Amino acid sequence: RGCRYCSETGAGGAALALSGRHEARTMAVQFLFQRDFNQGDLQPALDDFWAEHKAGGKVKAFAEQLIRGVERERAHLDDQLVKYAANWDIKRMGAVDRNVMRVALFEMNFCPDIPPVVTINEAIDVAKELSSDESGKFVNGILDRARKEMDRPARAAVLRKPARGG
Repeated sequence: RGCRYCSETGAGGAALALSGRHEARTMAVQFLFQRDFNQGDLQPALDDFWAEHKAGGKVKAFAEQLIRGVERERAHLDDQLVKYAANWDIKRMGAVDRNVMRVALFEMNFCPDIPPVVTINEAIDVAKELSSDESGKFVNGILDRARKEMDRPARAAVLRKPARGG
């Protein structure tokens, strides 16, 4: 039930208020933006980031789950970006837009407890907040193409049935 990455630590999006999820997504994008330019070991980079950016426990936990998930699935997410951003070279996309869409595609693929339309609306808001109104339109177009090809409801969470004990 919930995000297969986020549920590992109980930091899934459903457990966090909307404003907290927005803050966590924004922080995840900020970290991933920095990571595009400063590669290296993940944990020291996270430690440095959190030393500069204060966040509550649940916000930090959800942000880290998004970050770690995007890092693990980056190749798959970038393949999707290339597919849905027809005629766009991923390296020519704005770094903020690219990372907003990586986080959103991660949620859409691996966090069934968050409806895709919620993820897309959040991604548009984060793109507008960290970049521009035009970025919001760009992000919306690409993520909506991805959503249309997904085998899940657009406006509802996919709740997994609990496993039967034996």
